[in-house]
Amino acid sequence: MILLQTLSTDSQAVADSLSTMENTAESIGLLDLLIKGGYMMIPLYALFILAIYIFVERIITLKKAAQTPKGMMDQVKMMVQTGDIGGAKMICQEEDTPVANMISKGLERIGSPLKNIEVAIENVGKIEIYKLEKNLSLLATVSGAAPMIGFLGTVAGMIRAFIGVAQEEGMVSPKLLSTGIYEAMITTASGLVVGIIAYLGYNYLVARVSKLIHNMEYTTVEFMDLLQDKK
Repeated sequence: MILLQTLSTDSQAVADSLSTMENTAESIGLLDLLIKGGYMMIPLYALFILAIYIFVERIITLKKAAQTPKGMMDQVKMMVQTGDIGGAKMICQEEDTPVANMISKGLERIGSPLKNIEVAIENVGKIEIYKLEKNLSLLATVSGAAPMIGFLGTVAGMIRAFIGVAQEEGMVSPKLLSTGIYEAMITTASGLVVGIIAYLGYNYLVARVSKLIHNMEYTTVEFMDLLQDKK
């Protein structure tokens, strides 16, 4: 009889413990977890905001750079063939895009040897590519730095947790140890999330830039062929 009462008491204690754990888990929200991550979450928040800012700013810039009208080159060709170089320049100057700037520089050099014209266009192209790739290296740095900062925060949190365990006298509470560990792991998860977002954004932007560069090269070849045929 005593044994049954003891088992019943133990079962009730286990049930109460599980109920308490479930209630605690339900009461801990995402915001609470992010706050409990510790001071190492601050640079992770900053890196996340920086990554989002760079991505949005680059998307707007690349979208604007890709808005060269399809009929622009046809109008430039027609005017160059008829000798209206001034009109062709005016068309290019109305479009503030990499392709238009490169063609405009080539039109300014008409009358010079083809090699000089090609070099002038390539120089403008290098400047335009630099503008397109601006801050992409910083985004790549964020994608690599965020997980490392997260791991550093986890290591620091684990050290603090075990220091707290070492300072406890008598039996160590599992709650004390588990709380310190899960709070430390928050920085790792946050760092990985920021790193993955930055990495995906970086690769997407690199693909967009590569497409624009290919279009710039194709247009340059087309323009040089036009000058060659004109001669």
